[in-house]
Amino acid sequence: MNIEKEVLMLLDTTLGLRGRGLAFVPETRLLGALPEFDSMTIINLVTGLEERFGVLVADDEIEGRLFATVGSLLDFVRHKVGPPQAQ
Repeated sequence: MNIEKEVLMLLDTTLGLRGRGLAFVPETRLLGALPEFDSMTIINLVTGLEERFGVLVADDEIEGRLFATVGSLLDFVRHKVGPPQAQ
């Protein structure tokens, strides 16, 4: 599973960016930088992350710095998913 690609696709779909989100890099700012990124987006994005990656995001984990950049979001998802499982 390519976590970065999956997160970018989820961001693109959730924000309705029609493919623009697929070009985001870790330094791309999210919260406060994209008009589409609002409180409803955060709720939808968290739900999407939980469904796509099979993780649970506790309410107390949801804070602004998590959504500051694509990189901060990726770091969080990687932490939640854990290391890749050996086959």
